[in-house]
Amino acid sequence: MSLFNRAEVVDFNFTKRVKEGSFPESKSDLLKSDRCIPNSEFISIFESQIASRHMDLKARSLKDQGKCYYTIGSSGHEGNAVFGHVFPYTDMAFLHYRSTPFFLQRSKQVSGLTPFFDTALSFMASSEDPISGGRHKVIGSKKLNIPPQTSTIASHLPKAVGTAFSIDRAKDLNIKEKNLEQNSIVICSFGDASANHASALSAFNTASWIKNLGGHVPIIFLCEDNGTGISVPTQDGWIKENFSNKTGILYIQTDGLHLVDLVKKAKEAEKICRKQRCPIFLHMKTVRLMGHAGSDIEVGYKSLSEIEKTEFDDPLLHSARIMIEKKCLTSTEILSLYENSRNQINFVFDSAALRPYLVKHEDVMSAIVANENKRENDPQIPNLKLRKNIFGKEFERLKIPQHMGKLLNYSLTDLLLQYSNTLVFGEDVAKKGGVYHITADLYKQFGERRVFNSPLDETSIIGFGIGFAHNGFIPIPEIQFLAYLHNAEDQLRGEAATLPFFSKGQFTNPMVLRVPGLAYQKGFGGHFHNDNSLTVFRDIPGIILAVPSNGLDAVKMLRTSVKEAYKNGRVIIFVEPIALYMTKDLHKPKDGEWLFTYPELESEIPLGEFTVDGKSEILTIITYGNGFYLSLQAKKEIEKKTRKKIKVIDLRWLAPINFKGLLSNVENCKNILIVDECRKTGCHGEGILAELLSKLNGRSKIELHAAKDSFIPLGVSSTSTLPSKKSIVQKAIELING
Repeated sequence: MSLFNRAEVVDFNFTKRVKEGSFPESKSDLLKSDRCIPNSEFISIFESQIASRHMDLKARSLKDQGKCYYTIGSSGHEGNAVFGHVFPYTDMAFLHYRSTPFFLQRSKQVSGLTPFFDTALSFMASSEDPISGGRHKVIGSKKLNIPPQTSTIASHLPKAVGTAFSIDRAKDLNIKEKNLEQNSIVICSFGDASANHASALSAFNTASWIKNLGGHVPIIFLCEDNGTGISVPTQDGWIKENFSNKTGILYIQTDGLHLVDLVKKAKEAEKICRKQRCPIFLHMKTVRLMGHAGSDIEVGYKSLSEIEKTEFDDPLLHSARIMIEKKCLTSTEILSLYENSRNQINFVFDSAALRPYLVKHEDVMSAIVANENKRENDPQIPNLKLRKNIFGKEFERLKIPQHMGKLLNYSLTDLLLQYSNTLVFGEDVAKKGGVYHITADLYKQFGERRVFNSPLDETSIIGFGIGFAHNGFIPIPEIQFLAYLHNAEDQLRGEAATLPFFSKGQFTNPMVLRVPGLAYQKGFGGHFHNDNSLTVFRDIPGIILAVPSNGLDAVKMLRTSVKEAYKNGRVIIFVEPIALYMTKDLHKPKDGEWLFTYPELESEIPLGEFTVDGKSEILTIITYGNGFYLSLQAKKEIEKKTRKKIKVIDLRWLAPINFKGLLSNVENCKNILIVDECRKTGCHGEGILAELLSKLNGRSKIELHAAKDSFIPLGVSSTSTLPSKKSIVQKAIELING
């Protein structure tokens, strides 16, 4: 055996020490009056522990042969098989990547499953893997209520809190679309190093905050503490000192190497959590065997004596000792079980290694917006009497032309009426009605169960939305300013957008994320309130990005967005240009040309549909948001100066962009000016420019007029880096005149 191949050493030592009866120190006092579960159930848990170990051993062997692509195993964490036994499969579980024993044991709760083969297919990244279709090694199952996680650190914790909170809220609101049983709880596992991550701290804080307010968060934070984060040791006592006295969260410690203690503490945690609907931090002390992953050589940062000491604390050796002490199995039966499991796993994994893989990019991408749980029908549009009652004195004002802010408020009111599973939440959105009063009166109209304030934490806001979506809700959270969203980009990219991709659409987390943003505000600026960058959204496959330029479009697009979330499980980012919220006039004061009447309830704008103002083969301006408003102002002057008609296209939807329709509209136009209010580097205009250049083959002159690559300053210079009416006129005339 090689010094560096600790898998061989661990495997050899188990057999050797069981034969010799050389076990780690016994805690036999826990066995004296133990009646927590029958011996047969302990044997079942032990079987899952052994099977998981052989999966790790076989995966490493196949990796050396180039047949396996993932070797972050569960060795040392086999104690989590107990949680797969204690917690029923109706409790949703967001799992750490070392949770194979949990998965194998929970699989025994549902008949007809093939967990060994399914796990093997996932290890091999086979296209027949039933959860991700070969897109990643994930632990997940629709039937077992385990949404898939990839190599997550702590990004799954905020959504786990949201899911837990949604359970009692769904019961209170009698949400017919709910997915979880009304008395269920949520399990969320993670490592000791992950407990330091900002996303984890956000989740703990939010759960504690809600509990302190008297709310219900039935979640068990399951910290599997092996004392090491890749190569960095966790300080002794760090986890206990941090979480044993945290406000609103009950701390329970358990020995991850001792089946009896694990069962007793897990049952205690389950009973309290299910009855009191409160968050619990279940701290499982354990070890890590064979390094972080297959490529990790522990002797590079640990002494051989440290490694050997940890290996002697092998959870399987502890469990084998308990099997013998409880007279569940003899040493001979344990060794027989161990070798039989090896043979079974070897056969299953060798068979899985022969199954097909994803090859074509079309097949890989087919799951990006997949949804196996589509809803065919929309909820019924609310009747006139109900609408009058909810709107009150505002109902008659629906006939009066209004600015975008007021029209969005009306639209949210109607959407909350029509879709009973919608919620509005975020910073200051309740009584205050948001910074710009877009959510004004919604709290009074629908109550605090559907319209509520969040902590000042964007990670928890988006995570909460993902969690609610797991339980059948269509959340409409608000991020107060576009710049604030960057604090929580990973929740959008790494969690919300990837869930359909890694589950073949078996799981989705639909939401409509409202984000006031972009530049051109007067009297309130600085880069944290005037962020003119949508670049992050260009890099997230599968999301829908809406940027309306006026109130009429905003209402119709918001309706489309909620419908897409409800029926197709989509994630929509709805960016509202703050500078246009209260804008009334277009060309001159009091012309009222940027006020619009609230449209009929059935009126929507389909995804990708753009609007065209004017006809021309001389010049087309392609733009969106504030750019459309400014370009219409410029259009009048350009036509006057050139004595030629031009047209302006408002894209409305920046993802997906309807390039086919766009190309058809501009293919005969001599000049094309793309006006993008966002920073030039990375803006959507860059992508549009590249697409048009490649497809039009030089038939048109095309230029991009975008903002400078600068942050937004405060004061009189706040628009100096941005496209303006004047600069658009100048660029257009230069383009026309060559």
